[in-house]
Amino acid sequence: LKALEIEPDYAAAHYNSGNANATLNRHDAACAAYKKAIELDPGFTDAYVALGCAFEELGQIDEAEASYRKALEISPNYAEVHRNLGRTLLAPGRQEEAIACFKRAIELQPGNAEVLLILGTAQKARGYLEAAQSSLMKAHEASPENIEILLHLGDTCLELEQADHALACYRKVTEFDPKNAVAFNNMGNVYFSLGQFFEAEANYRRAVELKPDFSAAHGNLGCVMKDIGKPLESLKSLRRAIEIAPDDSTVRSNLLFIGHLMEDKSPIELFEEAKAFGKIAAQKAKPATSWNNTPNSVRRLRVGFISGDLQFHPVGFFIEGVLHALKSRNSGELEVFAYANNARVDPATLRIKNHCDHWREIFGRMDNEIAEMIRQDEIDILIDLSGHTARNRLPVFAWKPAPIQVTWLGYFATTGMEAIDYLIADPWTLPGSEEIYFTETIWRLPETRLCFTPPDVNVVIRPLPALSEQTITFGCFNNLNKMNDKVVATWARVLSEVPNSRLFLKARQLYQSASPSSSPVREAVVKQFAGYGIESSRLVLEGPDVRENYFAAYNRVDIALDPFPYTGGTTTAEALWMGVPVLTLAGKDFLARQGVGLLTNAGLNDWVANDLDDYVARAVAHSKDIDKLSVLRFRLREQVLASPVFDASRFAMHFEAALRGMWQKWCSENSVPIERNA
Repeated sequence: LKALEIEPDYAAAHYNSGNANATLNRHDAACAAYKKAIELDPGFTDAYVALGCAFEELGQIDEAEASYRKALEISPNYAEVHRNLGRTLLAPGRQEEAIACFKRAIELQPGNAEVLLILGTAQKARGYLEAAQSSLMKAHEASPENIEILLHLGDTCLELEQADHALACYRKVTEFDPKNAVAFNNMGNVYFSLGQFFEAEANYRRAVELKPDFSAAHGNLGCVMKDIGKPLESLKSLRRAIEIAPDDSTVRSNLLFIGHLMEDKSPIELFEEAKAFGKIAAQKAKPATSWNNTPNSVRRLRVGFISGDLQFHPVGFFIEGVLHALKSRNSGELEVFAYANNARVDPATLRIKNHCDHWREIFGRMDNEIAEMIRQDEIDILIDLSGHTARNRLPVFAWKPAPIQVTWLGYFATTGMEAIDYLIADPWTLPGSEEIYFTETIWRLPETRLCFTPPDVNVVIRPLPALSEQTITFGCFNNLNKMNDKVVATWARVLSEVPNSRLFLKARQLYQSASPSSSPVREAVVKQFAGYGIESSRLVLEGPDVRENYFAAYNRVDIALDPFPYTGGTTTAEALWMGVPVLTLAGKDFLARQGVGLLTNAGLNDWVANDLDDYVARAVAHSKDIDKLSVLRFRLREQVLASPVFDASRFAMHFEAALRGMWQKWCSENSVPIERNA
């Protein structure tokens, strides 16, 4: 201040005054001082830089960007300014520009750990995982004890499915900081990805012990408790996560998904939970109310599919054949866009991509950014393939980027999103009485809502194992989280009434490693059945396997048993393809009737039970007719391949007609009347 009194036109003094005000968090005053310094000395680079920093502190990002750009006009090789400019570009979702700025900063100042860290995290968020790993490795080399770098490097390794490297990073963090809750949570994520659920649980519990308000850790703990068969504890953890972070859409989706695993789930409560999700998503969005789409009912339609599962995944198994058939129809009716929300690419991804006219990578993109992309593509009908499952982008739909929005395939209940117009079902899976629990209008395909792609493996169907084993082997290859107490009790009844029969369970929870803690799930299963008088010798318990061996395992099964109320979808189609009939229970709601839809369309009506007693009776009756089972085994694959369950061409025709029907309805409601001359 004294300097300014002596020489009021001294730019450096105003600059120093700005620095003093910034130190005191008086950023408005700092801005005024920096502006005065620039007025007096238009080439004062550091004043522009400092002004940009002050604008950032005030949340005036556009002004900060302008200041940094002015500084670079004067000093284009100023590494720190490139970094700062990149930082401002991250906020509005301009990540590509930001990454370019960080790269330029590194060119000017190689080995800067701070810039390499922010570059790596930006690349990771954008889905450039290999590049992110490279940047973060360099950052780690420059600053080997930096915990933040190690955490982000570990996360990137996990995304790249390099579990050992990820664990090494997180363990290093705990060496430097034994009470780092994030590291324990992330170690839990690694173990969860490996199917080592008890190790995952222990690490999640340690994370919430260290940081009781750690929402993500509570949510993750909820997910792992689901997979080790403790749904009540799972819901408790998820509700705690929501208490801490009520607007976390991922946790809310997990809560809805897990709620459907409950034996005594309340449809009203789940419906209200879904609507709560929808309201939160809507509050964060600015929905479009008009579109550039021409309401011509007969023109070619631009159809978009959003999914994080366009790969080796159940959704991929069901969508691949359908997209291939839609393209093969060559009707010119549809132009297909895929919006892929996953950085991982596998052979199935490449095949699916080949069946699409356009492929958009949206992993790491912000909701509004994706919505604008869809608007620019002028999508007529936007289709969600995820519902409340992992990697969903349901909040994008709240922006209403397309005039017609639909949910299909990957989920089995309402999304709760008012912005989604239709849910695709069929005559078998969704009774009319259940429509009150959906925010979407139900649009039914005439035969099946699911069409499975024949597996890309060559596995020969072997003779019925009961012919050589002299005993019936029942099997279930579903996720064990579907095997609730009522299912165990019912299957135990079946085993009791079919002498010498066995139950073959194959699931990822039954994975065995060198770790002794991988056995509690197996012990729990044995204990559950022992409670109903079934000895462990009658149980065959196996973990996951490579695809060929997985299918070959069906050659050791005579009859597949469908769990309930969460019935199988993928596993049912796979069993039928391998010549193994599936016994299902006809439930009341959408989820509980997946088996009904598949088996009815496969021509296996006598494998659908009406209640638990009927379920047991049918299992016993079918197991006694070995000759009929043997004949069915060798004709079933041919039978189902010709059925609506596998006939993609037939399905595509119905699917295309449904989309056209939705579009014609929209056109009739949005067409502009043509004025005629008198």
